[in-house]
This record gives sequence, structure tokens and C-alpha cells, in this order.
Amino acid sequence: MLRLALLAGIGLAKGALGVNLIASHFSGGIYTLSLTTTGNSGTISVASQTNGCGTTPGWIEWYSDTRKLYCFDESWTGRGQHAEFNVQNDGRLSLAASLQVSGNSVHGVLYGGPQGRSYIATAEYSPSTITTYKLPLQGSRVQQTEKFTLARRGPHQRQDVPHPHEVHLDPTGKFILVPDLGADLIRVFRIDANSGRLTSCASHATGAGDGPRHVKFWKSEGGKEKVFSLNELGNSVSAWDVNYTNDCISLTRTHTISTYAPGKRGGANTKAAEIRTFGNFLYASNRADQTFGNSQDSIAIYTIDPTTGAIAWLEAANSYSYYPRTFAFNKDGTLVAIGGQTSSNVAIVARDTATGKLGKLVANVQVGQRGRAGEEDGLSAVVWVE
Repeated sequence: MLRLALLAGIGLAKGALGVNLIASHFSGGIYTLSLTTTGNSGTISVASQTNGCGTTPGWIEWYSDTRKLYCFDESWTGRGQHAEFNVQNDGRLSLAASLQVSGNSVHGVLYGGPQGRSYIATAEYSPSTITTYKLPLQGSRVQQTEKFTLARRGPHQRQDVPHPHEVHLDPTGKFILVPDLGADLIRVFRIDANSGRLTSCASHATGAGDGPRHVKFWKSEGGKEKVFSLNELGNSVSAWDVNYTNDCISLTRTHTISTYAPGKRGGANTKAAEIRTFGNFLYASNRADQTFGNSQDSIAIYTIDPTTGAIAWLEAANSYSYYPRTFAFNKDGTLVAIGGQTSSNVAIVARDTATGKLGKLVANVQVGQRGRAGEEDGLSAVVWVE
């Protein structure tokens, strides 16, 4: 049962800390969540709900410097709506701008210009495209579309056409990486910061049937750079060496490790979903493995060698959710918010900053209507508003 309460105006107990999160739901709702923690326990509730990101919000990006949230519509109907929201101090959202688009955008990011906030790039799953727009969003038009093709089908049944799944900005802000689940490629694009135009660099092949979904950059204290890719179809993560050469990024794959413990493997319906790093630890979520019991999927945890960037299996942790499509760490790395797509819940789980391990369930809340296993419904994304 949901407890509806705004954090603003409520007196917190001594030693209690309050923070907001925002979650999107495939039914169209964008929810503000209020979390209060005291010691090792906490409570979380839905504080408010709004709409404005079309029928199927699939991804949200939070920018703390401008207190703006951008939402991207995954609508499969041939018509969608991207949205920009202002986020108040109490977490409530107000629609600032929106743009009618063709839909099926599974990811989006801001890039380019003096502050890296002048353009938007989106990835469209089934149209096999990435698309760019110039800000402001209201009244904007498509600036550039890159259409991908496939010479032959991949080994997995979902690899019938290219399926770009993310537009990931590199740490320099000069390049965008596009993991292509359908083509088994990580595509690289160079950014013209002034015009926003993207120019294709060489693409980098993953293992056959890997189906790369998302990537994350990591850098050691000594300057060693790595990219880690989450392979949805292969239920694995790959490590890549990074080199900036000839005005492009070159990637060299060094090793690939399963999202399951040595000697174990996922089932017929399991799919890896999201990847994150925090310090010298790497995390990947598994959907539909039910490692921890009925509707209790796992988060795979790896150590990252602080010098070489090599990853090694650490353990599996309970996600306290079913179909964990999304998860994010708070700023100090003491908590992780895990969004279960099918269970349509947000679970707040404790994290040990020294060992990197995930621990007890701190708080949990149902957000919107539960989804159906394997369908595009339920909860889609969650972010911390910090």
C-alpha cells in the first residue's frame, strides 16, 4: 500500500536524512519518490506523479547543475514525445518543454555546445537509428539521423536488424558510443561541439551473439582507461582498453566474464540489463534469473583491478525485485536504488563502500502498476535527485 506524502514540510527525526528520487513507468507516469533514512533503516513513498513524456517513457536523464530532467519516449506506435522537466527542491516536476518525435527511443543524452547542453542524441531500437536535435526542445527539429543496416543476421533471433540501445557520452564530451545489440558492435561517433554533428569513427565488434546494450567508462588513479560493456543476449560483461587516436576512440576487447558465478549460467529467459561502476567495483543486473527465490533476481558484482582495470567475479546480490531493468547509486555510494520492471518497485539497498558488496533492504515502494514478464510495461528507469 502506497503512502502518499511530500517530504517537504515534514519534520524529520533527529539524525534522519531525506532525499528524492524520480522513476519513470512504461504506462506514461513520471513519479517523484521521497526517501527518509535513519541509520540502517528507511522509508520510501510516492510523493507525486505527472505525465508529459508520451505514452511509454523508457529512459530519464537527470542534470543536477540545471535541475532538469529529460525523458525519452519508447512508444512503438510511430509517434512519441520527448520532454524536459524542471525539478523543484521538493522533487516535484513541472513540464518545461516537449517535442513530438517518431518514438521508439530507448535512450537519450545531452551533448555539445559550450556547456555540453546544446544538443540531444537519442537511440531508436527498431528503426535502427540514432537521431540528434538542437536545444531548446520546444519547436526543435531533427538535425541528423544515422540509419544502420545489417549485412546478415546475427546468431540470436533478436539480431535480425541493428538495434542501437544507448547513446553514451565519453568523459571528454567529444565522443558518443552506441552499443548495437542487433549488430554486435560498439559504434563510435566524433562530436562537432559547435554544430552538434556526429561523424562516424571505426566500429568495434563484440563476441558473436553478445548483444551489447549499455557501456560505462572507468579510469584508474594512474590514468588507465577502460570501457565495460553489458551484453544483454550473452549474459556477460566485457572489458575494453581505450585509446584516443586520430581524433577517434579505439577499443580493444581484453576479456569477457559471465553475469553469473563460475560454473553457473542464466536460463532461457534471462537477460542482462544495466551496468554501473562505483570506485573499483562493477555491477550488472540480471533479469528473470530468480537467483534469490520467486521474483527475486540478482545483481552481479565484480572487482576492478585498480591498476590494470581487469574485472573478476565477486558475488551475486539480491536485487529485491523482478526484472531489474535499472539501478543507480547515490552520491556517496552507500545506497543503491534498484528498479524492478515487472515487479514495478524501487528497492533501496545498503552498500558497503569498502567491500563493494550489497546488503540489506533499507526501503521498498511499489510504483504504478506491475508489469508482465517479458513485456514492455512496468517500471522503466530510476535516478537520484542529488
